[in-house]
Amino acid sequence: MSSNKKYWKSVEELNENSSIVETLKNNEFVEEIPTDEFLGDAASLSSSSTTRRDFLKYVGFSTAAATLAACEGPVHKSIPYVVQPEQIIPGVADYYATTMFDGFDFANLLVKTREGRPIKIENNTIDGAKFSANARVHASVLSLYDSMRLKAPKMDAKNATWSEVEAKIKTSLADAKAKGGQVVLLTNTLASPSTEKLIADFLSKNPNSKHVIYDAVSESAALDAFESVYGERALVDYDFSKANTIVSIGADFLGDWQGGGFDTGYSKGRIPQAGKMSKHFQFEANMTLSGASADKRVAMSVANQKQALVKIYNIITNSSVSVSLNKEFEAEVTKAAQQLKSAGSKGVLVSGIQDKNAQLLVIAINQVLASEAFSTSGTRQIRKGSNEKVAQLISEMNAGSIHTLIMSGVNPVYTLANSAAFVSGLKKTKLSVAFSLKEDETASITNIAAAAPHYLESWNDHSLTKGTYSLTQPTIRPLFNTKQFQDVLMSLNGSAGSYYDYLKSNSGAVISGSSWNKVVHDGIFVGTPSSVSGGTADYSSAASTLAQSKASAGFELILYTKTGLGDGQQANNPWLQEFPDPITRVSWDNYLTISKADADKLELENEIIANGGLNGSYATVSVGNVKITAPVIVQPGQAKGTIGLALGYGKKASLKEEMQVGVNAYALYNNFSNVQSAQLAKADNVHEFACVQSQKTLMGRGDIVKETTLEVFNTKDSKEWNPVPMVSLDHKPVEATKVDLWESFDRSVGHHFNLSIDLNACTGCGACVIACHAENNVPVVGKDEVRRSRDMHWLRIDRYYSSEDTFAGDNKKKEEFDGLTGDKGSLSGFGEMENPADNPQVVFQPVMCQHCNHAPCETVCPVAATSHGRQGQNQMAYNRCVGTRYCANNCPYKVRRFNWFLYANNDEFNYHMNDDLGRMVVNPDVNVRSRGVMEKCSMCIQRTQLTILTAKKEGREVAVDEFQTACSSACSTGAMKFGDVNNEASEIAKLAADKRAYHLLEHVGTKPNVVYQVKVRNI
Repeated sequence: MSSNKKYWKSVEELNENSSIVETLKNNEFVEEIPTDEFLGDAASLSSSSTTRRDFLKYVGFSTAAATLAACEGPVHKSIPYVVQPEQIIPGVADYYATTMFDGFDFANLLVKTREGRPIKIENNTIDGAKFSANARVHASVLSLYDSMRLKAPKMDAKNATWSEVEAKIKTSLADAKAKGGQVVLLTNTLASPSTEKLIADFLSKNPNSKHVIYDAVSESAALDAFESVYGERALVDYDFSKANTIVSIGADFLGDWQGGGFDTGYSKGRIPQAGKMSKHFQFEANMTLSGASADKRVAMSVANQKQALVKIYNIITNSSVSVSLNKEFEAEVTKAAQQLKSAGSKGVLVSGIQDKNAQLLVIAINQVLASEAFSTSGTRQIRKGSNEKVAQLISEMNAGSIHTLIMSGVNPVYTLANSAAFVSGLKKTKLSVAFSLKEDETASITNIAAAAPHYLESWNDHSLTKGTYSLTQPTIRPLFNTKQFQDVLMSLNGSAGSYYDYLKSNSGAVISGSSWNKVVHDGIFVGTPSSVSGGTADYSSAASTLAQSKASAGFELILYTKTGLGDGQQANNPWLQEFPDPITRVSWDNYLTISKADADKLELENEIIANGGLNGSYATVSVGNVKITAPVIVQPGQAKGTIGLALGYGKKASLKEEMQVGVNAYALYNNFSNVQSAQLAKADNVHEFACVQSQKTLMGRGDIVKETTLEVFNTKDSKEWNPVPMVSLDHKPVEATKVDLWESFDRSVGHHFNLSIDLNACTGCGACVIACHAENNVPVVGKDEVRRSRDMHWLRIDRYYSSEDTFAGDNKKKEEFDGLTGDKGSLSGFGEMENPADNPQVVFQPVMCQHCNHAPCETVCPVAATSHGRQGQNQMAYNRCVGTRYCANNCPYKVRRFNWFLYANNDEFNYHMNDDLGRMVVNPDVNVRSRGVMEKCSMCIQRTQLTILTAKKEGREVAVDEFQTACSSACSTGAMKFGDVNNEASEIAKLAADKRAYHLLEHVGTKPNVVYQVKVRNI
């Protein structure tokens, strides 16, 4: 029986007409309590004498209300599709083939878009698309959403319309023609047939004009040498997969030398197959990616490199040019030359020495070898700059003979060593125009700053190598009021239509046999590359001149580009700033690298302080009258008498304050030479580095990085060079892989994912690190947090040096320890082993969550936030995690990251996740984690599930090797292979069963799903 009993809280409620009751029903809080004013004032809060009882009475209701509001997500205005575009399905990604080329980096790409937003860069793997994305290209999608971009054209620092801009330029061109003034188009290398044709039309309509090509990081010496021999201004597109013996003299071909992109071919020859692999000699001053991967690396100054090159030239060509090579290098150089000669057409020599005579000797040596890796067919078109013409332009500007200067894709005020001369010349021009993504150092002082679109908003074409034609297509409408240089050029030429129309019309002569739509779809068309006819030059005179080179007084300063920032175009990109350098493991800085011997002489040092942070001395480097003070990194493998400094840092204009880091080394880049005679002196103060790896060596722990020599690999049983660790079971030694603490479930049913990492193929390039950031919304935490060891990288690339000359020597030293003290005591011995050799061997090891089948993290989580999936992934339920960090403490691989702060929507972290534009890059398939939870590699579970669901939707089985993670798809060397180990036909199943396969810390018994391949050295 129901009750009609009425409950009431006050007598007032019994009055049906009470206005007070009605008011309370509609508004519980009649008068707003000013809690924000009280709680927001730290001084008031600390000085308050309010009792606990009064405090709770004061804020009780409002605190409860705030807590409830915090449980709900923020409300965002959303506008649904009224008429849904046919090509866009919400929740389903679209991919567009395109090509990236910014004058420095280049790649054939697929761009992933979600609801019209480009969010991820992928490699285009179609036949003919040979150039993969490096770390900077992967990060370029974030640069699209840079809130510091130039959003509209400006005239005299004031916003203007494009019609006003074009009218101003046309007036200036007419005035120049009437007065006989000179007009100059100053651009970076374009590698665009259509743009070059437009420029040719412009030059024909303006006979008083010329086109000058300027590359910020010059390859003019190699271009000059190739042009003098073959009559074409281009670079050789070396194919290192065809070389059995590789000799490099100062060329970091796994880095940015001549544009990079050689790592794919190189790695094919580095994986031992049929008992063979290539042999790599590296002679260099700075420790580079190429030197780190070499079988034999010799540290020597550039002066000695020149003598070594002449010595090799003598041996290969049977010449007798007098050479004064330092005796300590004689044996190694002779050995390399002899093996190169024996290799014949299977040998190749490359050099990074910025000297035309040196580059002529490179051509001569490869011609005599008839090197298959050195081909004049399909030459690279990605560098065309001329040092001589740029210097002439600056002279003409200062003479007052340049009337109108139109620039595109260049920032000479920042990148020229003699930028003051350029600025003074700029002031003497009647009109200066800069097409730029940002109001950079140059655009900010020109008469017109023309806002240029990002390549992901643009149409263009490119011929990266001769015989190939690739298209750049927009993947989003322009975000701002921007206009392409080509569209303005068409207007100046009086051409009707848009640049898209011009591009499509112009393509017909190139893509014969194909269609425009197919090329747009594929992103590339491969024609028949024409070969240039072989010429010759006075190689003997070049060798004699080079042999007369003398070492400079003081130090040799070697200027280079870092893997992260390159030439500095993307200095405002937080992904790249936080990217740890593969060699030094330092982010958010450039620095002077110096050898231990030279550092000791100058009392320069690095020190790891109590909180684990790395500190370093400052030093002042002087080149002529220019002085720069920079922090110092003591670099193992740096040649004595040399110092290194990276270009691309020290930018200030149009950068967030957090990104204004480092020093501008371009100020020392005199005459476009990467080698300068310098003086070095210790400076005051100590610099705080953000270094993610304090330990330098393996300290003889050969179970972490297993390696062997090619001879042992070919002649000994795998149990000798890839031993399985033994543990004790019932007082008997048993292989660790055969002992379990837990009963295993049947993992043979359904999919089971494994990831293989080949230490022979990994070059440490870091493309996988940035790809992981983009795919998984990994936050940027900034320099201060990285310094506190709070970096959030889900994937790290550990770099280890050997303590002895080789890692084998390290293992031998450790095995010979006898007792705690004495000459062979482990107490002092392990301390010594933390000090790298002067010229150590180097190894890179990518490490992410190992997805252990017997995961230590899972057993200690008190709330079951981390658990094991049926398909092999170690999973994280972020909503369950309460941040005890037990899992991180129990993880032997140290791959878990803790959110100390809310990194998104937090003004303390002024990066892309904290402005509306930057958040457009966020992947909606992956949760943005909050403060107080653990996060780590998920083995891209969102991608594996999408692959499964796509196959199910299409009514088919998942194809062999169809599964990919962000890191495996980004890896251009083949070092990372991902797949279903239960599919016996898959590549991962074969790699997991390979005799080189081993697991990290196998003796712990965690049974990881990440498998490594033993490193084999050809020594």
